[in-house]
Amino acid sequence: MSTTSAPDTASSRGHRAVVTDAGAPLPVDPPEAGPVAILPTAADLHADAVRDAGGTVGDLGADTRGIVWLDARDPDGLEAALAEAPGVGWVQLPFAGVDAFAHLIQEHGDRVLFTSAKGAYAEPVAEHALALTLATLRVLQQRARATSWATEPEGVSLYGRNVVVIGAGGIALEYLRLVAPFEVSVTVVRRSADPVPGADRTVTTAELDEVLPDADVVVVAAAMTSGTAKLFDARRFALMKPSARLVNIARGGLVDTDALVAALRDGTIAAAGLDVTDPEPLPDGHPLWDEPGAIVTPHQADTPDMVAPLLAERVRTNARAFLGGSGDGFVGVVDPAAGY
Repeated sequence: MSTTSAPDTASSRGHRAVVTDAGAPLPVDPPEAGPVAILPTAADLHADAVRDAGGTVGDLGADTRGIVWLDARDPDGLEAALAEAPGVGWVQLPFAGVDAFAHLIQEHGDRVLFTSAKGAYAEPVAEHALALTLATLRVLQQRARATSWATEPEGVSLYGRNVVVIGAGGIALEYLRLVAPFEVSVTVVRRSADPVPGADRTVTTAELDEVLPDADVVVVAAAMTSGTAKLFDARRFALMKPSARLVNIARGGLVDTDALVAALRDGTIAAAGLDVTDPEPLPDGHPLWDEPGAIVTPHQADTPDMVAPLLAERVRTNARAFLGGSGDGFVGVVDPAAGY
């Protein structure tokens, strides 16, 4: 009689993308199909994804029509590639956040279709957001640093709490699914007031100040744009409960770090769980490392082992749409006007 261990079962399931923009109109004309370059260094997994879709992988050149760009820290390299191959009409970026490439999207977005990995990594990132939520509520940031047995009871339950989620992309949707068993009351803050499945109410960003005072947990899952930089500053922290927890798994620049440190020190809010920081990496000796109310993880809500197959699947999906020529089937489409 054969048995399957729990790790094997989990491995066979794997992570799945949470697609929120299937069927959305393209901001440019459908790109012309042709050879795809995988840069700056080709990876077999992603090359196989293009070939599985029926495409041709080749070196960058005059006939290149698509680029799969794998280095999120090298926008200059992509800029040089676009200059070398002016016939490129589609670029697949490696992460959900595209702020590092904002200038290229602005410059080329009137003729080049940019797609990102938004939604592709939603499951592992939302899982990490839930971990940080529970950790801050159960004061694990203090327990992990303790060197003696605590006698004062601390920590609160997530059950029945008011949760505010900033953003309505794949990470937010998956987070809502994960916290549903805790019977929380969820308010989603997004650009439009269109209802979000799984949320008790949806409000616009203009109403953020109105919902913060009742929040027990605030989860930042929004895109980083010029309009959202330092979305959480001293004024917004002052609107929150002294018992509130902040979780940021989006971009460090969405939070004013100095204001956060001050808010934690003076008890304006109770705790913060951060997988992203500003600056990043967070320097040795930074006050957040020693702040009893903070738990910091090194931007590893999704590790390379988690990301690689998910990005390959996104490449496969979009390469198939690219080769189709009609413009149908692309996911993770970047809106040049919105910046994500």
